[in-house]
Amino acid sequence: MGYRPHGLVVVPTVSRRCYHSGFLTYSTMSQVIAVDLGGTNVRVAKISGDGVIEKKISSLTPASPEAPADIVDFVIEMIRSISEGDEVSEFGGIGVSVAGPVNSHRGMVINPPNIALPEIPLAGPLVKEFGIPVRLINDCPAGALGEMYFGDGKGCRDFVYITISTGIGGGVVAGGKILLGRNGNAAEIGHFHVDTRYNLMCGCGHPGHWEAYASGRYIPEFFSCWCLENHVKISGDWGRSAPGIFEAVRTGYPGLDDFMEELGRINARGISDVIVAYDPSRIILDGSVIRNNADLLLPLFERYIDRFLPLPKIGISRLNGLSPLLGASVIAHGYDTAAGTFLTGADNDT
Repeated sequence: MGYRPHGLVVVPTVSRRCYHSGFLTYSTMSQVIAVDLGGTNVRVAKISGDGVIEKKISSLTPASPEAPADIVDFVIEMIRSISEGDEVSEFGGIGVSVAGPVNSHRGMVINPPNIALPEIPLAGPLVKEFGIPVRLINDCPAGALGEMYFGDGKGCRDFVYITISTGIGGGVVAGGKILLGRNGNAAEIGHFHVDTRYNLMCGCGHPGHWEAYASGRYIPEFFSCWCLENHVKISGDWGRSAPGIFEAVRTGYPGLDDFMEELGRINARGISDVIVAYDPSRIILDGSVIRNNADLLLPLFERYIDRFLPLPKIGISRLNGLSPLLGASVIAHGYDTAAGTFLTGADNDT
């Protein structure tokens, strides 16, 4: 039996929140369903063609799925829950934003670092279940698309969307077009190499990656390693979670300023790599770690970022964490967008 949404949180949009796209063709399209499958949460929304989030629900991502069907059944139940008795087949399409490498041709997630499965076929089972088009993209290009249509990326030809949450990822718009690469997985910036001192292992199986130090999932491991190397002893179990660590910093726990400086250096290396790789005019930061702790993290970014190239504008997204969901709603209408096509080359292309 597949997973059933447990502890489902229903978040109706009280004021029919509207994120105007600025792209006239988009506003004429029908209502769609958008899915954001993350490492910690799954969010599903009904979104109108002009960016109105009619209703949004969320639930924790299944922690230990035994098979891809567990994830697929979970998403299906959430889609049915949000349809409120409407026939899902009457919606214009389903757009799915997923945290992890994707193959858009096969409609699959491949080796997601935060879900312990080698492959998750999503598009095919959802098409079979609901009989409408289903389109799948990586969550960070989806976030960049959401920002381009509805957020701070509107009117900006060169920007990078960065999420620092359970994991770390990026979406790049260069010259007004999305940068996707061979299979839609370009700008996997969480796997930029930023350290050789601690050599912490990333979820992908390789050491020294940005995500292995500064993501919500791995900050506690970095903190533990840092404490051991610097002979810092702590009392209590607050060091086992990123929120606990940041709260301890705010309450003035002794010695943590030094850890924050080290975390700042790691983050600045990642941001510096982004700047020299893509030369953006703007960096839009998103994800729970940075949104909830910008007061602690942003000053350190600015202190340690390299100045080889001019510093772009760096700020927090104003879409309140909804960028990937809104981007998924755009893709639900089709892979061809104002940022170019999101349908990438086949696996065997060379």
